[in-house]
Amino acid sequence: MNISMASVGTSNLGILPEVMGFPHQELSVVMIKKLNLARKQLLRQNITFSCNRKTGITRAIAPEATKVTGPTSSSVPLANYVPVYLMLPLDVISIDNVFRDQGKCEKQFKELREAGVDGIMLDIWWGIVEANGPGLYDWSAYRSLFQLVQKIGLKIQAIMSFHQCGGNIGDDVFIPIPKWVLAIGENNRDIFYTNRTGTRNKECLSLAVDNQPLFEGRTAIQIYSDYMRSFRENMSDFLEAGSIVDIEVGLGPAGELRYPSYTQSQGWKFPGIGEFQCYDKYMRTDFKEAATKAGHSEWDLPDDAGTYNNVPAETGFFGPNGTYLTEKGKFFLTWYSSKLLLHGDQILDEANKAFLGCKVNLSAKATGIHWWYKDASHAAELTAGFYNLDNRDGYRPIARMLSRHYGTFNFTCLEMRNSEHPAYAKSGPQELVQQVLSVGWKENIDVAGENALSRYDGYAYNQILLNARPNGINKNGSPKLKMARLTYLRLSEKLLQSRNFRTFKTFVKKMHADLDYCPEYDKPAPLGRSKGEISMDELLEATQRTKPFPWDEQTDARIGSLLAEYWDRLLNKFFQSN
Repeated sequence: MNISMASVGTSNLGILPEVMGFPHQELSVVMIKKLNLARKQLLRQNITFSCNRKTGITRAIAPEATKVTGPTSSSVPLANYVPVYLMLPLDVISIDNVFRDQGKCEKQFKELREAGVDGIMLDIWWGIVEANGPGLYDWSAYRSLFQLVQKIGLKIQAIMSFHQCGGNIGDDVFIPIPKWVLAIGENNRDIFYTNRTGTRNKECLSLAVDNQPLFEGRTAIQIYSDYMRSFRENMSDFLEAGSIVDIEVGLGPAGELRYPSYTQSQGWKFPGIGEFQCYDKYMRTDFKEAATKAGHSEWDLPDDAGTYNNVPAETGFFGPNGTYLTEKGKFFLTWYSSKLLLHGDQILDEANKAFLGCKVNLSAKATGIHWWYKDASHAAELTAGFYNLDNRDGYRPIARMLSRHYGTFNFTCLEMRNSEHPAYAKSGPQELVQQVLSVGWKENIDVAGENALSRYDGYAYNQILLNARPNGINKNGSPKLKMARLTYLRLSEKLLQSRNFRTFKTFVKKMHADLDYCPEYDKPAPLGRSKGEISMDELLEATQRTKPFPWDEQTDARIGSLLAEYWDRLLNKFFQSN
């Protein structure tokens, strides 16, 4: 068995020796010894990689970087196709509203088109477009970008980004919300989310001011509505041409429907439980009125829920037999999570009116808070506004609310596996994704997804492929379960590096079920008017926990082979012992 150093530097799953804790400079002597031990282990396991029928000699075959398995395009119906979009860099439009590096972008977009990518996603930053004053919109840089995207033949997912860029995981750019809004906040700090110690979060406006006319006579909801209507008016040619196919509506920090409970700029570190964000004067008043109406005027907001980096057991609220299990705790959590539902419902209703009749998908994103998912308290989810427990579904009410607006439920952390996280964090990304996608399908809405962190390895890609079609490809028709589309984070120089991009192109092909790129696939119907309002009682009926749909153990459209994964695990075992 002759193995060259070139063939073992990385496997076709993309795992580098450094990732395994093994620096390159030590490869020359130690690695050869390790590989010889690995070779003996493989032979002892009696694994047959390929067999010469005449001699019966077993030999190992070095895996190709883009080797794939799965059905061919001739045997698979188009219904198995999952479109793939690529998120653009956060600052593709600069803070001073300029589309820079157009030549570089054109080259990259052509590479994406040749790779079979369906389109791109990008943030349409409120802090850039409406920077010069209330109602003063400048869409020129985004129009230039859209023209280039349209010329290359890619589709567009546009995010109405009413939040700050910066302060969250993966943010390497700072774009604040408009300065004229921040100026209003200097005189009224309660327009921002606030934790128990009074720290304000200027990443976005608090949902508490959704209907408060504090912004030159407008409410926050009116601001969002005017912005989206202006976008439609100024981008009507791209909408009519079918270039813009998806409008994702920003509903909170990082554009997600949640409270900013775990902000790095305020000191949060993984896997801290985060903090409730409801201590501004408007939220305090609202809670006191709700508690009084319920006959408990003595109740106040939690004072025993700890701080950002506590673990559940260190707090009175989330610990064993904690406050969250009491009548008071349940009332608070229902109120806290319901405010988030109403916030999302109001803004999506305005978005539906703004884009009524346009051939676009309307979507909203919730984040995958997977740490402490396997703790009884689900503490990190609760502080973010997802009242999700082992016996209570915190996500199906969101899906039901979205169904009223013909919305798509976009979810994150599709690439993650439980084994990739420390045991003490009690993470459950696989079960979390399974739960959330299932409730979307049960509410008869489209579900879409993203990876949370940039990954270039086969393990991540295969996990995404599994979540995209949990029961595999159906050669005779539509798959039992299938995501509507995927957005990959994000376009970068590292992704476009030769090896990474070869693997990514294979991933795109597998998302397409080995079918050729189909520009006609993702063509939405005209957006209809939102259905009638859903009462809070009806939304809360959806909290009854049901079993998620079953998932296969692994995707049937995997990148690489079982041999490659075995090889990686074996090498990892030996390297970690060094």
